Amino acid sequence: MLNPSEAATAILESVSPGAIEQLPLLDSLGRVLAVDAHSPIDIPQRDNSAMDGYAVRSLDVKGRCPTELRVIEHIAAGAFPQKTLGPGECSRIFTGAPIPPGSDGVIRQEYTTSISDTVVRIEQDSDATGNIRRSGEDVARDSLVVAKGTELKPAHLGLLASVAASTISVYRKPRVAVMTSGDEIADLDEREAILDGSKIGSSNTYTLLSAVQLAGGFPVPLGIAKDDPVDISRRVAGASDVDLFVTSGGVSVGDHDHLRRVFENLGCEQKFWRIKMRPGKPVAFGVLNDIPWIGLPGNPVSTMVTFELLVRPAIRKMLGLSNPYRRPVPVRVEEAFKSNTSRKDFVRAVVRSSDGEFFASLTGAQGSGILTSMAKANALLIVPSDVKNVEAGETLPALLLDDTAHQAEAPY
Repeated sequence: MLNPSEAATAILESVSPGAIEQLPLLDSLGRVLAVDAHSPIDIPQRDNSAMDGYAVRSLDVKGRCPTELRVIEHIAAGAFPQKTLGPGECSRIFTGAPIPPGSDGVIRQEYTTSISDTVVRIEQDSDATGNIRRSGEDVARDSLVVAKGTELKPAHLGLLASVAASTISVYRKPRVAVMTSGDEIADLDEREAILDGSKIGSSNTYTLLSAVQLAGGFPVPLGIAKDDPVDISRRVAGASDVDLFVTSGGVSVGDHDHLRRVFENLGCEQKFWRIKMRPGKPVAFGVLNDIPWIGLPGNPVSTMVTFELLVRPAIRKMLGLSNPYRRPVPVRVEEAFKSNTSRKDFVRAVVRSSDGEFFASLTGAQGSGILTSMAKANALLIVPSDVKNVEAGETLPALLLDDTAHQAEAPY
């Protein structure tokens, strides 16, 4: 059996960023830039005022205040100066307006007194050579504006808009086919059967479809397959234009676990089966017609934990992100617990921060079928395989499930 980091690495070696597509700027929010974006212009394109005030020649005000100057024009943002300043002259100017020829400073309005429409008194000279935004000080022509591989956020879109980038090259969202399996599993259209106990509601269908979407992929539901090789084959073979297969259930050693055999019969090259971790030991991975397949276990918690550790990083790489894995953070455990396993254990926990430290408490019973333990959790504690007892006050690494910071290497 592989350890979890070996399994995650093997999966990522088999996936790559998707095709590049062109999107309107606003539609690219949250997508990953596929080509370096360079600026065709300087920003600002012209020296402009950082204040409402008066554009002056420093020679007329430095060491001479208070002093009166003649106002020769008004320059609003969006307008352009028509006159060059001469001795004893200034221009009324507003934030963002271009600096007129002859000026080397803007006196802010608060340091002035208007005498008339054509005369202003400069009360102090501390701004004599200040309050000018220089051409190209934000972005220089031909410079890199946003690098390839950047997940585009609002500030990036604003920056791209400022250099007139109306169409953006991004990696296509991976289409992720999701199939659950089991004769005992029912979708919500069989509500009465779920409520009377003759069927089990397919929680995995909804956790996986929503997890794919949150990870940035496009979920393609294949439904709930029966424990029947023919039905499984039909659903898998019928999936068109997908980039990744994700299934839950049917990959263990029971008489009704058909998925590995069905995928092999369809031509899948199996890379590994089983991982040294808890929960989630029975995980299968292979490649079918150049499409990766990750077969997750059927127990609800096992499904969610293995998705977080194995599937989510694969989707992030397919999106073009170079840091697919959540970073681990040290947390202090607030209660003692046992980890009676020879495998690496991923324990569901609630982590809180206090005075710059993280503290963790367990979400209760940790059985792989107890979905509430995952619903309450905001973190996974990583317990090494050689640790059997964790004492209160010990420090363990944890993956915070709402953490936006990521890294290149698998931390588990």
